[in-house]
Amino acid sequence: MTWTSLKAGLCGLLLAGWLTGPDAAAQTAAGPTLSAVRARGTVNCGTSGASPGFGLFDGRGELRGIDADMCRAVAAAIFGDPAQARFVVMTTAQRIVSLQSGAIDMAAQSLTWTQTREANNGLEFTGTHFYDGQGFLVRKSLGLTAATGLADATICVPAGGRAEINAAEWARAHRIRFTALVFERTDDIVSSYESGRCDAISNDATLLAGLRSRLRAPDEHVLLPDRISKEPLGAYVRKGDEQWLDIVKWTLHALINAEELGVTQANVEQMLASENPLVRRLLGVTGDHGRFMGLDNRWAYNVIRTMGNYGEIYERNFGAASQTPTPRGLNQLWTQGGLLYGAPIQ
Repeated sequence: MTWTSLKAGLCGLLLAGWLTGPDAAAQTAAGPTLSAVRARGTVNCGTSGASPGFGLFDGRGELRGIDADMCRAVAAAIFGDPAQARFVVMTTAQRIVSLQSGAIDMAAQSLTWTQTREANNGLEFTGTHFYDGQGFLVRKSLGLTAATGLADATICVPAGGRAEINAAEWARAHRIRFTALVFERTDDIVSSYESGRCDAISNDATLLAGLRSRLRAPDEHVLLPDRISKEPLGAYVRKGDEQWLDIVKWTLHALINAEELGVTQANVEQMLASENPLVRRLLGVTGDHGRFMGLDNRWAYNVIRTMGNYGEIYERNFGAASQTPTPRGLNQLWTQGGLLYGAPIQ
């Protein structure tokens, strides 16, 4: 066979769809995590249940926050129903162990993307849905304008995460001494701070803004301008199940792309008739992008129909009318000066 005839044969196969057809024709079989989730009927997500804006139980016992909504979005992608997300309250250390063991399917509660968690703990980060940085909450009466004024202070920090390590490294770099009080539960941090056992709380700045709103006299406390770390926050899954990683990761990208493309919870039905190829692929009108992951091709449509796009989720949890109003800043779309960038669904 000559090269010319071989090339002609390959071109014919491509045109006939032989090399590309099977991927588009057959739905990918469910992997271990997706199979378990479907058999159980819920997506199990680890949460602290005590982080305003991220995951805090309201008066009706419903978990509200951006992390909670990301878990609900994954449930909507799989079942078409965000109510099939189940939240399991646990500490940061417990969430990691429970995820490693398979007791939960996602750890979605203010967990920072770090090299150790991916390279040493057997976890896989699914994408940043909130950019933050660690800061300090103090009483206005201290008269501080910078965190370096906390020399010899007692600082409350949460156990099991990076906050204690970040604070220690920052203090060492600035040759500052402080005493750390470490607590497993957020409620214990708040009560210890209010009782005067510690002079400051150090944690992710947005979390601190939410905690400030829970204090008896919020106006008597201030968040210092210092940011001592980078905190790209998002959900983790176990390593070893690439299909489940794809589902969680691409659900986030679908939410961001929906905002970029102007697809909202209110107009998603009308957008099914859009002639924009990007919108048509996103909503499953064309392509087999859901089937590639073992889902219905309308997976992203179901997410947006029930949860809205990323901007709507942000507004619900951090907008001006929320309990934790927070400017979007770095969490703006890349087209608006932020860092959020939806990878293409194509």
